[in-house]
Amino acid sequence: MDSNDFAAILLTLKLASVVTVLLLVFGTPVAWWLARTRSRLKGAFAAVVALPLVLPPTVLGFYLLLTLGPNGPVGKLTDSLGLGVLPFTFPGLVIASVFYSFPFMVQPVQGAFEAIGDRPLEVAATLRASPWETFWSVAVPLAKPGFLSGSILAFAHTVGEFGVVLMIGGNIPNKTRVVSVQLFDHVEAMEYTASHWLAGCMVVFSFVVLLLLYTLSPQTVRGRAA
Repeated sequence: MDSNDFAAILLTLKLASVVTVLLLVFGTPVAWWLARTRSRLKGAFAAVVALPLVLPPTVLGFYLLLTLGPNGPVGKLTDSLGLGVLPFTFPGLVIASVFYSFPFMVQPVQGAFEAIGDRPLEVAATLRASPWETFWSVAVPLAKPGFLSGSILAFAHTVGEFGVVLMIGGNIPNKTRVVSVQLFDHVEAMEYTASHWLAGCMVVFSFVVLLLLYTLSPQTVRGRAA
């Protein structure tokens, strides 16, 4: 592997780390609401959250490109604020990856919240704990397996992205070229030795991710698969 390969790996790890932290911040309240609400809109909202699971990545990337581009609503806003447009930048990659990996964080955490049941929360309420205290001192510790599974899945899914990152980020060295795009470049150039190295790293990484999931939180993973 050459310097371009290592640069792509470092950029990919940076992207996956940032996206995982953001998903924990934004995905947790969504998962909590889905787990606790009795609203009639729950089904529709859950379907929207799960859309990236069934949508072709290029479809999501296309609409994000239109939205974030110079003629899109977000693109016009960021441009008017002097921030420029987000496509073909690292922040653009982050936003696209957050959207694409959102269900991989929300669904395991939601399942973990639902598995807690009402009893522990009711006991905390009888002890005069506020909803905020109940959430942080009871719900979050009990849902730790879901947070662990969601974080690992979201990180791994971000590492393996291709269609969305190519649509939004393009193929700019040291800026938006992630591992999957670098591998595509090697294959396109018929550089099969370099392709084997990168592909082998991805296979090993995927195996380690699955091993961690089934070892550290097997019940959460099996429940999600079911």
